[in-house]
Amino acid sequence: MRLTRNALLGFTCLASFAAVAAALVSQYQFGMLPCPWCILQRFLFVMLGVVAGLAWLLPWRGLKAALAGLAVLLTGAGLAAALWQHFVAARSESCALTFADRVVAALHLESLAPKLFAIQASCADAAVSLLGLPYEAWSGALFAVLGLACLAAALRR
Repeated sequence: MRLTRNALLGFTCLASFAAVAAALVSQYQFGMLPCPWCILQRFLFVMLGVVAGLAWLLPWRGLKAALAGLAVLLTGAGLAAALWQHFVAARSESCALTFADRVVAALHLESLAPKLFAIQASCADAAVSLLGLPYEAWSGALFAVLGLACLAAALRR
């Protein structure tokens, strides 16, 4: 069965916002406080959801393909952030003044939507597992799956 471009884009949009919802439930119901790298990934999921959602809803083929291509880049950035968090940041006591911290500050994310984008933990404190896998591994896996879906959507006619 071959999925249509719209099905792939709709899946990407919904899965991205579901990932943000899961992060918020983890934070506010289970006390898993986010570090700068967590917030950067959360922001990338929001941007991915918006871009994929626009591509899903807009009727123009060329624009759908272009937005799907942009979504591929966003998933690549998200995967890179998850890998950096896992292999570098999670082993560091502080993630202040890291790339993620500077991006979050430069975009004023904390002041725009503090409930969504406030940094509340260090990278070492935020290193938690869910079902035996680090949280960033789940995030990275979802970015990888969504990247493949967006690539397939970009290449569909």
